[in-house]
Amino acid sequence: MPRTLIAFVLCSLFIASPVFAQQLYPKKELKTWDREKVGGGEGTLYGKFSFTRNDTTKEDAIKEIGWMTLQPGASIGMHKHENNEDAYIIVKGKGVFTDSTGKETRVKAGDITIARKGESHALKNTGKKPLIFLDVVAAQQ
Repeated sequence: MPRTLIAFVLCSLFIASPVFAQQLYPKKELKTWDREKVGGGEGTLYGKFSFTRNDTTKEDAIKEIGWMTLQPGASIGMHKHENNEDAYIIVKGKGVFTDSTGKETRVKAGDITIARKGESHALKNTGKKPLIFLDVVAAQQ
C-alpha cells in the first residue's frame, strides 16, 4: 500500500473516531474553586474539582464533580436547583442537611444527599472538624 494511501486511511480513522474526554483527574491536577457565602450560607466553601460547569458542554450529563470542604460553622445556604441535580456524598465530618421542605437531618460519613431538578437544599458543618464531601452536579440535555 503506498504511503499516501496509508496516511489517508489513518487520518480518516482519526477524524471519524469519536473524541474521548479525559477520564482520569489526578489529585495534584484538580482545579481550585473556592467560593464565599454560597447560596447565602456562611464562610468559605473550599473546592477541588476535576471540572466545573464552566468547562462542560451541553451534551455532558455530569456538569461538575469535586471534593468540597466546609470548616466548622461554615454552610451552604438553601438554594434551588432549577436545571440540574446535585448530590453530596459525605466522606468525613458531621453536619446538618436541610431538604426542600425545610426538614433538617444530621449527616455523617457514608451518607448521600440529593437535590433533584426543582428541589432545594442546604448543608452546614455542625462538627468540630472539617466536613468533607464529594459534590456531583448533573443535568439532562
